[in-house]
Amino acid sequence: MSWTDLAENGRILIVDDAMENVRVLQQLLCDDHELLFALDGAKALALARAQRPDLILLDAVMPGMDGYAVCAALRGAPELCGIPVIFVTALNAPEDETRALEAGAVDFISKPFNAAVVRARVRSQLTIKRQADALRALSLTDALTGVANRRSFNASLDSEWRRCQRTGQPLAVIMVDIDHFKEYNDRYGHLAGDLCLQQVGAALNACLARPPDLLARYGGEEFIILLPQIDADGAAVVAGRMLDAVRRLGVAHANSTAAAHVTVSLGVAAMLPEADGEAAALIRAADARLYRAKAGGRDRYCARDGE
Repeated sequence: MSWTDLAENGRILIVDDAMENVRVLQQLLCDDHELLFALDGAKALALARAQRPDLILLDAVMPGMDGYAVCAALRGAPELCGIPVIFVTALNAPEDETRALEAGAVDFISKPFNAAVVRARVRSQLTIKRQADALRALSLTDALTGVANRRSFNASLDSEWRRCQRTGQPLAVIMVDIDHFKEYNDRYGHLAGDLCLQQVGAALNACLARPPDLLARYGGEEFIILLPQIDADGAAVVAGRMLDAVRRLGVAHANSTAAAHVTVSLGVAAMLPEADGEAAALIRAADARLYRAKAGGRDRYCARDGE
């Protein structure tokens, strides 16, 4: 089985301070899954953040940070709390299992364990995780255009705002509005309007090259783009690409005063997130510049006040 196949079958992080226990689990699972290893709690949390495993097999008794503390830290981190944890431990009293489940574990396996039982429980939890991920993806996706929805954008904005606060890097937002979209629907009908939204969404999305960049449908004919670690000049370059990409679609729009084809107006804003600032201020700045772009004739972007 290839490395890609192993990754598709699930990435598992094994956490145990005894290397012999790690080797036993490795022999049981290495043929079907991609495996990661950590011998202490701090390393486990660092690997979880860097590699985002699909499942964690966690020993309860470890020096320093024990399994219960690791599980609590995982549950307290928004980016890690969705990773299921199975305790695999020599502890076997009912109160130990209860404590593990109360800490946030999804299952509890006592040593010595049965190999077939371990494999079955691992498969079961990975299946549940895949189903939960699929449902989560649906809840964060705009059904019409296939891009992220407003809920997804708001969650990403909050996360990236806090991350850029910590790192001292800029964060940019572009707000996009399809020019005279109501008139487009009036002329061509709502089915054509839906197709237009899909085409514009795809054209905008194709302009994003980095994994952290996010395009979302913000509502109606409005889209919004989140650009972490990009300043105003860089965001203006992206806005220019998007403007041209929509023009190149050449979707006829006879009722537009901006052009004979579908166009967009864009408002660009960037700032360095500060401890006493709020992400809403970034949205307001982009929205104000979108208004200026529309007031200036549409089919353009505004990246600075006074443009």
